[in-house]
Amino acid sequence: MAKRDQLDRLDLQILAFLMEDAKMPYTDIAKKLIISSGTVHVRMKKMEDLGVIKSSNLRIQEQKLGYDITAFLGIYLSKSSHYKSVAKELEKIPEVIELTYTTGIYSMFAKVVCKDTTHLRDVLHEKIQNIEEITRTETFISLEETFSRPIKIDVNDAPESEE
Repeated sequence: MAKRDQLDRLDLQILAFLMEDAKMPYTDIAKKLIISSGTVHVRMKKMEDLGVIKSSNLRIQEQKLGYDITAFLGIYLSKSSHYKSVAKELEKIPEVIELTYTTGIYSMFAKVVCKDTTHLRDVLHEKIQNIEEITRTETFISLEETFSRPIKIDVNDAPESEE
């Protein structure tokens, strides 16, 4: 896994641009940073190899595609040692779009998107609660997502670039 000291200011500047607009062409980033687009490609490959960049995804508005319900589930497991096997089962359920192993009263916390409350009920009763190691769930329906954003990178908190 990458450590912060493996990244320099240029790496962080490139990341900052792409976190703001993932569709920004490398040539535009290169112009803004006064470097070659080849340097941007090399730096991106390095950050992918280090595991800093996990993936590039489109962020969509699920409601525009007919998914009107977003719910968060607190999931209780019979034993915390079942986390990995339950995570594999939950990953097979397309409506589960995020999963986190947590401390506190829940073993896991999941984000689920569904078309409507009937769809949510079916996902809960027929898919999630049928996983043997899950003892119970608590459902929280989201009324509105106010914002979602990546962490803000402080590019000044890195060593100078060597290029």
